[in-house]
Amino acid sequence: MSQSIAMPRPELIQVADTVARDKSIEREEVFMIMEQALQKAGRSKYGQEKDIRATIDRKTGEIRLARYLEVVENEEAVEDENIQLTLDQAKGKKKDAEVGEFLVDPLPPIDFGRISSQMAKQVIVQRVREAERARQFEEYKDRMGEVVNGLVKRVEFGNVIVDLGRAEGLLRRDELIPREHFKNGDRVRAYIIDVREEPRGPQIFLSRTCPEFMAMLFAQEVPEIYDGIIEIKAVARDPGSRAKIAVISNDASIDPVGACVGMRGSRVQAVVAELQGEKIDIIQWNEDPATFVVNGLAPAEVSKVVLDEDSGRIEVVVPDDQLSLAIGRRGQNVRLASHLTGWTIDILTEDEESARRQEEFHSRSQAFIDGLDVDDVIAHLLVTEGFTSIEEVAFVPDDELSTIEGFDEEIAGELKARAQAHIEAQNQALMAKLTELGIAEDLLNAGIDGLEVEMMVTLGENDVKTRDDLADLASDELIDILGVGSMSMDDANTMIMAARAHWFDDDEEDAGEESASEEGNGDDSAAAEDAEPA
Repeated sequence: MSQSIAMPRPELIQVADTVARDKSIEREEVFMIMEQALQKAGRSKYGQEKDIRATIDRKTGEIRLARYLEVVENEEAVEDENIQLTLDQAKGKKKDAEVGEFLVDPLPPIDFGRISSQMAKQVIVQRVREAERARQFEEYKDRMGEVVNGLVKRVEFGNVIVDLGRAEGLLRRDELIPREHFKNGDRVRAYIIDVREEPRGPQIFLSRTCPEFMAMLFAQEVPEIYDGIIEIKAVARDPGSRAKIAVISNDASIDPVGACVGMRGSRVQAVVAELQGEKIDIIQWNEDPATFVVNGLAPAEVSKVVLDEDSGRIEVVVPDDQLSLAIGRRGQNVRLASHLTGWTIDILTEDEESARRQEEFHSRSQAFIDGLDVDDVIAHLLVTEGFTSIEEVAFVPDDELSTIEGFDEEIAGELKARAQAHIEAQNQALMAKLTELGIAEDLLNAGIDGLEVEMMVTLGENDVKTRDDLADLASDELIDILGVGSMSMDDANTMIMAARAHWFDDDEEDAGEESASEEGNGDDSAAAEDAEPA
């Protein structure tokens, strides 16, 4: 058995200490990396198939190289002769050898040649880089949502590589404020939007355009936000141009807008300077959507607001001279207000709204004149009282109609009767249309919530004539057939799943029949067995 010759190598201790300090890696991890490199060099000399292991003394730097052989019970258990030997063979080298232990055969130290040295160096560099990246990921994976400061290390194709001290961050070109340019050595402040592992190693992604960056800047400049007295409820940005931020105070004695603006605008100006002159509108948040939208459209004045909660739209009426201010340059003001409030905003001038209301008044009046066979005076009274359709007249309580000025119980009853007769005639015409289109009974009698007769006519005109035809549609196909805005995606999904319900019922019936058939066969078999002895 060869005896290993170990020489003190104090330079290895110095290298390990230096790498651990410079790369912020544990000293023990550096030693393990160096041992792996020595093992690889040892296997290249003594054979890749052998179990060669290297150890470095943590105090003296001595390198020891040895071959390890696992002791197995007999030859049948030997899977690889290069790394295993039988118990009998092991006892020839060590009398008290036992199954499962390793015999250690020391090897002479390696005389590193140029190739071996280069290979060991490559392994060490690669493993140190991997360890450094793993350390960076562990350190930054829980820091998403923080604002960090760094120095520009280099710029590649418009993307900025930022030195964060113990790691590098990537500030992509699309996350930079427009017309913003950095050069090597510039200081940069950015928001960590994501930290994830990629094939080339962990990546720290930064942003200067996300709304959260502005919110964090205000938190740094306004102590009341940092302390939780003032809360930022929403932020909308057009990076480098304009932004809106909605704030609310949890202390009635503190004005949230004034606190964010600061003395002579000092606080907001600090944020504006960091964002390359981006104009910021600070708005008071309100839980009432109408009030919040009015605040969000500032500095424009609003004269009237109409909400449609079902569609998530809000109609805003402004004076004629305020229209351009409300819309903003290239629609910027209304777009930011929409993002800030979460409502789709439609802006009308007072003249446009007045003309539309007159048009609605005349169209509804004409519908009552044609459908109820009444004169324009009665039709105008119905519209003025808020009736929008003949269905409302047909099913309104008698006392509501009779309380309208100029109406008595006889007129109210006659109007309801005419409205109900009109609806009945419409339904008969629709049913005749369904018969003409050949709509199947299984669709007519499906009882699907929300599936009106008018919808069935439209479906039939588009060759959807059976329940299975409806069940085979995708949600977007159903909405395209019935018309965009006819229903939400969720309602379309619910309707299609209701149409498919009988598929699952059929499956359960088939499963029940198979089970009953198996039980019947079992009974027949048992009866036959009982009958055989007889």
